[in-house]
Amino acid sequence: MTKFSDLNLNPKVLKAISEAGYETPTPIQEGAIPSALEGRDVLGIAQTGTGKTASFTLPMLSLLARGRARARMPRSLVLCPTRELAAQVAENFDTYSKYLKLTKALLIGGVSFKEQEAIIDKGVDVLIATPGRLLDHFERGKLILSDVKVMVVDEADRMLDMGFIPDIERIFGLTPFTRQTLFFSATMAPEIERITNTFLSNPERVEVARQATASETIEQGVVMFKASRKDREGSEKRKVLRALIDGEGDKCSNAIIFCNRKTDVDICAKSLKKYGYDAAPIHGDLDQSQRTKTLEAFRGGELRILVASDVAARGLDVPSVSHVFNFDVPGHAEDYVHRIGRTGRAGREGKAFTICNPRDEKAFEAVEALIQKEIPRVENPVKIEPRKPRKPKADAAKTEEKPAVVEALDMPAQDEPRGRGNRGRGRGRYDRRDDNNRVVGMGDHLPSFIALSFDERRDAENAAG
Repeated sequence: MTKFSDLNLNPKVLKAISEAGYETPTPIQEGAIPSALEGRDVLGIAQTGTGKTASFTLPMLSLLARGRARARMPRSLVLCPTRELAAQVAENFDTYSKYLKLTKALLIGGVSFKEQEAIIDKGVDVLIATPGRLLDHFERGKLILSDVKVMVVDEADRMLDMGFIPDIERIFGLTPFTRQTLFFSATMAPEIERITNTFLSNPERVEVARQATASETIEQGVVMFKASRKDREGSEKRKVLRALIDGEGDKCSNAIIFCNRKTDVDICAKSLKKYGYDAAPIHGDLDQSQRTKTLEAFRGGELRILVASDVAARGLDVPSVSHVFNFDVPGHAEDYVHRIGRTGRAGREGKAFTICNPRDEKAFEAVEALIQKEIPRVENPVKIEPRKPRKPKADAAKTEEKPAVVEALDMPAQDEPRGRGNRGRGRGRYDRRDDNNRVVGMGDHLPSFIALSFDERRDAENAAG
């Protein structure tokens, strides 16, 4: 069995790894680290939770152990799709570089530009950033990327989903052609493959698992939910969610609940709080300080339930999440794998439940097709009362029929009370009838067809036709 000591890493990096309690690399680490240390480009494909971060962090630190950074010219660059993932990568660098004199900077939104510029001005060995904030600094003239020797793109397929691919292509163009590129993704969409063919030079392809597979340690289940009434769907669905949480009891030590929309994240978190659950929301519209505080509370065990949008679906390193609840079926089947991958990490057991509406059944079928297995159906823990049928309307036969001509002309009969519209000019003029129930008294200009009954008009039309 391969150990980290067999991978030709820097001795100081190996010491930090040992103190962190790791001895054996994961398959993605074992496959990527040797090629990265040789200076080759690497294309790593692996599902979330397989140790991708360390597979580029460890060789980068060994390569950067020698040399010195210059002001505004970072020696390496790591691009991440979200602030949370970027912060996690920064934590990994802190853990493994504790015996190396290397500097780093974290460029993410929600943090003061001046603070970040002050760090960049001193020169950094490792620059970790989200694409938007990196380009903001570049356009301000505060950043020069011509000295980047190693460039990492992490969670590339998530970059694609979030619309960052044009930014990524631009950043590639700002870095030297001779750079080393380490490119990691959970799936290989056609657009991702196009970028790797364009910007990577004869990369070492490391694929450790079938694309978008769910861990075998995760017990999955789905509740096929149908609301009693459309206007009650949200409240009844939240009731089902609470029942699923209660049904797990003490086994649900902590959980992440995923919603598709930010508004549903807020509503769901507020509802859980109302019913006494320890829950808090996290999504892209929240202030960065609040997001950081919420994540720290969840990691530290102070918060039991995290209600999240897909901003938290990847890269959150919380190793002991016991449950994941999909309040909504994700629109992209791959996101299902990343969501439930928050539990069952590092060989632990976990549970993942999904609530599926009738309109989400096609998306759920796509999930089952992707993971190539049928997800067990779970009985709805809440009995939804069927909607009571409406009372039948009164029998039309019992209602008094209007005369044929009056009904055709939509005019009140003589014995019916007149509305206010009949007052004023011509009052009572159109109410008079002869013995054959024909309307009379409309003057010399009465059109001939109006004097006919409905049956007579119909017969005349049939004869003409």
